[in-house]
Amino acid sequence: MSYNEHVRLTVGPISAAEHLAFVRTQRSVSFLQTPAWGRVKTEWRSESLGWYDGRRLVGAALVLHRPVPRLERFTLAYLPEGPVIDWTGDIDAWLDPLAAHLKAHGAFAIRLGPPVRTNTWSAAQVKEGIADPGVRRLTEMSGQWADPVGARVTSRLRDAGWRPQSPEDGFGVGHPQFKYEIPLAGRTEDDVLGGMNQVWRRNIRKAAKAGVEVTVGADLKAFHDLYVHTAERDRFTPRPLRYFETMFAALGAEDPERIKLYLARHRGDLVAAAILVRVGGHAWYSYGASATEKREVRGSNACQWAMIRDSLAAGCDVYDLRGITPTLDADDPHVGLVTFKVGTGGRAVRYVGEWDLPLRPMVYRAFELYMKRRGR
Repeated sequence: MSYNEHVRLTVGPISAAEHLAFVRTQRSVSFLQTPAWGRVKTEWRSESLGWYDGRRLVGAALVLHRPVPRLERFTLAYLPEGPVIDWTGDIDAWLDPLAAHLKAHGAFAIRLGPPVRTNTWSAAQVKEGIADPGVRRLTEMSGQWADPVGARVTSRLRDAGWRPQSPEDGFGVGHPQFKYEIPLAGRTEDDVLGGMNQVWRRNIRKAAKAGVEVTVGADLKAFHDLYVHTAERDRFTPRPLRYFETMFAALGAEDPERIKLYLARHRGDLVAAAILVRVGGHAWYSYGASATEKREVRGSNACQWAMIRDSLAAGCDVYDLRGITPTLDADDPHVGLVTFKVGTGGRAVRYVGEWDLPLRPMVYRAFELYMKRRGR
């Protein structure tokens, strides 16, 4: 569905049921753009918006609204990994009516993250980059595949006054611009396993030999205890158990296949756990946890392999390992995560990133100052 400037699209609110019905017609939609995600993000007010060509619904978005301290009547309108529109055509025809609608309803700015790739690097290229002391970042490597749609979307956003928000390291206030993905379309289990490096294959075999059993379960408390332990060890701030309970209730109510908890046990001990989310042909490794004891039985690899196999069996096109930083510097502590994901044989992908459109420049400036003071 490609639109030119002669088509007048209109934007208006749609019900969660209409929104979900539209999501189900798409091959790939981020789980952050499902109506259920609005119920997970309780600190934001959420709404579903639709684009109409006449009376036909042709696009949809989950919009999260957050008020600015001391300026409560205005909101930042955030569309994480969205909206779900045709990004290949004239994007002004889509984004202009969105901006007009949101401004009329009190938004001081829009932040969105188009689900559009700009560059792709193979596992072999990434590995080469890590080994080359002259290369410090993915973006310094030549030979990557550049997506013309991504290049066009980037330049159209810039021309229309949108401002890029994605920081140098790829991890900002919102969602990461660089991700690691394993293509699954048209591949068998043997193809995927064959694409992995020796370490990954050996670890998957090791886990099976040690008798690690991976089951899909509902024991969120067991997952959370292990996740808190992982957070203490790896020095990140864990989310509360309540967050995961809300996430499972909201996403599970929308579709029983949407979210699953994988638990890897070795002789009764929980050694690893992970959460898988799926929408249409896209599966995401969403959260993971691992025990410090019994690392030698490779529970994390067993968990990943079970989720990849189930994603293949469900007919998914892609298994998404989520964010990476674009660093290839061997001395950077983040490079370990890149190396772990590269072992799966997939590809590193750069997206268009997140962009802001100030609708009320004075309020937007006040918001920027507030965020700077908070240290973002």
